[in-house]
Amino acid sequence: MKSKVKTEEESASPTVFDSKAFTEGLKAQVKAAGGTKAFYAQNDIIKQLTKMTFQAMLETEMEEHLGYAQNDRDAKTESKSNSRNGKSTKKVRGDFGELEIETQRDRDGTFEPQLIKKRQTSVGNFTDKIISLYSRGMTTREIEDHLREMYGIEVSAQFISRATERVQSDIVEWQNRPLETVYPVVYVDGLRVSVRSGNNSGVVVKKCVYIVLGISCSGKQEVLGLWVEENEGAKFWLKVFNDLKARKLEDILILCGDGLKGLPEAVEAVYPKADVQLCVVHQIRNATKFVPYQDRRKFCADMKPIYASPSIDAAELALLEFETQWSKSGARVGQEVPDVDSVLEN
Repeated sequence: MKSKVKTEEESASPTVFDSKAFTEGLKAQVKAAGGTKAFYAQNDIIKQLTKMTFQAMLETEMEEHLGYAQNDRDAKTESKSNSRNGKSTKKVRGDFGELEIETQRDRDGTFEPQLIKKRQTSVGNFTDKIISLYSRGMTTREIEDHLREMYGIEVSAQFISRATERVQSDIVEWQNRPLETVYPVVYVDGLRVSVRSGNNSGVVVKKCVYIVLGISCSGKQEVLGLWVEENEGAKFWLKVFNDLKARKLEDILILCGDGLKGLPEAVEAVYPKADVQLCVVHQIRNATKFVPYQDRRKFCADMKPIYASPSIDAAELALLEFETQWSKSGARVGQEVPDVDSVLEN
């Protein structure tokens, strides 16, 4: 009879990932946050990066105004009597939505912030600039160009230089921060943004920012990194995943993307045990290529029971019913209908 007492070797073995518990935990977090909209709003990476940038710039403005850094006690002693006098909070709006920032005060009340002025609550369009700042591959000159565009021509070159150093420090720290060793689910997607070229020509070009989003074992969403690249491919993706591995990410269970060129090969090379899946939205989009436009709404509605099924058995039954129904519809409209399984897999 086998003993029920675990040996030391069995106790030391790694815990098997419980996908059901992870799913339930993530659903509980979403519900606790007040639903999907509230959860996404609380975990909006653009807002986080925008706030980090605003705070770094406002801190640099205060240093310029007082003539010394916050922790430079010797310079503070040698300077005039004016000094920092706490902070206040206010909400600002832009194309990123609404966020709360801290604005600094000085004892003399002479500090006038330039990036976000006193009583200013709207800052306009910043999303493209923030994404470009934090994506990899930007030179110091390109960051300077972005900051000048944020402030306008009235800001001195010395201020831009100091601001660039502060912002760049935050950017590099964010880009190279250590990651968790395992992310059960990782999403990869691309976002087209306008980026000003750094060759003094002032030309604005369209580039793709590739975003890698991970969901941790605790259910927390985290943007692992941003990369700007005009042409994707296996070489580019290999560089991305090697970078993630260098930051201590050892394993990915499921990687979900949209059929990006060279992605599966790169994942297999760095994370050979990862399961690469095409996201549901792109599976549906690919399947609708074979359907007349006037039938697409009903086609998508009939597909929903497949990917929304509570179990594999239920999904297979829904797929069979779907195939039976649309094979007949395809014959009726006079189109060649390919095998449904192959369409959904591709």
